[in-house]
Amino acid sequence: MKATDFEFRYRALLIGAVYWMAFSAYSIDHTNAVRAVVTWMLGPSSPHIVAGAQLLLGGAALLVAFGAFVRTWGAAYLRASVVHGAKLHSTVLVADGPYRYVRHPLYFASIVASVGIAFVASRLGFVILVGALTLLYLRLVGREEAQMQSQQGEAYRDYCRRVPRLWPSLTPRVPATGTKPRWGQAFRGEAFMWGFAIAIGTFADTLDVKIAGIILGLSLLALLLEQCVH
Repeated sequence: MKATDFEFRYRALLIGAVYWMAFSAYSIDHTNAVRAVVTWMLGPSSPHIVAGAQLLLGGAALLVAFGAFVRTWGAAYLRASVVHGAKLHSTVLVADGPYRYVRHPLYFASIVASVGIAFVASRLGFVILVGALTLLYLRLVGREEAQMQSQQGEAYRDYCRRVPRLWPSLTPRVPATGTKPRWGQAFRGEAFMWGFAIAIGTFADTLDVKIAGIILGLSLLALLLEQCVH
C-alpha cells in the first residue's frame, strides 16, 4: 500500500481536504466528540459534564503538543524542502534524533496529533479525521520506504531491521551520527502544528468551537503556504 505521485505531491492539500470534510460533518452530526464521550462516561444528567469536557480537551491539547514536539524534533534533522516539498527526497538516509527510535517520526507524530485534534470535531468528524489521515499517512510511508529501498539498498534495509516503522522504541536502535539539528527552520516549518495545539487548548478553556476553528483554519493556511514555498 503506497501513495501515488499525485497523493505525495499534493499531500498538504489532501490533508487540508480531510480537515474540511471532518469539520463539515457538523452539518450532519451536531454532537461534539468530547461531549459525546463525557456524556457517555458520566451520564447526561451529571453536573460535571463541562469540567469533564475541559479535562478531556486538556488531554487532547497535550496529545497535539506532543505531536508538535516530535514533528519539530524530526524536522530539525531535515531540510524544510524535504519536510514540505512536493518532491520525494531519498538520496540521504537520516538516522539521528528521533530517527534513532522510529523510522517515520513525522508521520507517527501526525497520527497522534490527529487524535487530539479530532476531539474538536463531531463524532462523525472524529472518525473521518483519524481514519482518513491515518490511511493517507500509511500510504505515504509505503511510498517513501519503497523509494528509499530502491535508492539506498541494503543500508536502508538494515536500518529497517533495527528501527521500528511507526511505533517508537523506548531506546535508540542505531548510534548517533552527529548531525546538528536546525531548530529555527524546524519551529518555522512546524508552526502550523503548534497552532493546532493552541487551538485545542483554547477550546479546552472556552469550549467555543468557533474560536478553535478559526485558529485551526489559520494553522492549515500556514501549512499550505509552507507547502507552496517549497
